[in-house]
Amino acid sequence: MERTVQDKVVIVTGAGRGIGEAIARDLARRGGRLVVADLDGARGSRVAAAIGEDGGVAIGVPVDVSERASVRAMIERTVAEFGRLDVLFNNAGISQTCPFLDVTEADFDRIMAVNGRGVLIGTQEAARQMISQGGGGKIVNTASIAGKQGYPLFAHYCASKFAVVALTQAAARALAEHRITVNAFAPGVVATELWLQLDREFMEHGLTEKPSQAINEFSQSILLGRPSQPADIIGTTAFLASSASDYVTGQTVMIDGGMVLT
Repeated sequence: MERTVQDKVVIVTGAGRGIGEAIARDLARRGGRLVVADLDGARGSRVAAAIGEDGGVAIGVPVDVSERASVRAMIERTVAEFGRLDVLFNNAGISQTCPFLDVTEADFDRIMAVNGRGVLIGTQEAARQMISQGGGGKIVNTASIAGKQGYPLFAHYCASKFAVVALTQAAARALAEHRITVNAFAPGVVATELWLQLDREFMEHGLTEKPSQAINEFSQSILLGRPSQPADIIGTTAFLASSASDYVTGQTVMIDGGMVLT
């Protein structure tokens, strides 16, 4: 495998499972030194250990991306371990299936705290470190097709992912003078543990009758004919983390099999 991020220090939040884990494992194989950050510290440490067993370099760090002190501690641990920070993936995120009229203030605030505020805090704190050390850097945010289209069963989640796209554009403009690029990628339906959760919630709301019905029905509009796997995502994330994307900033790259055409 081409070692496109050789010796780059990379933090991936929400990397204890799903897309984040796939990104972390892939970038470690490409030569990166990884910080596997997750709210579940034990889960992150297990992924980091697995990377080490595969010959890579990684540490696990617990983080609550909605809390600035926690994010600062994550970056301080990264710099203490590896000396700098080159790439941050603001990947941690949560979702919830809920009919539009039933979304409560608490539901909205919980989703926005992680998916929206978390990206703001992560970007700010990573940028401060990158500016202080010099040499530029890369910030990559996990958006979604829900950051381009509003879906009635995920209104608050969509709002949070629209926020990710907006923050990506604003940060790209704010940080360009420091040679820090800020981009996002937007998955569609990805077969991970998150969709198992959503599938259960569909049934709990009486919207579907059997397991996998939700993901199968939601996937019918995918031009390429199937939900994605994390393996479908990592080619683009590796590009965004590497020097190949140095002249790309403020963009949201769709990786959805052709669900939303922009």
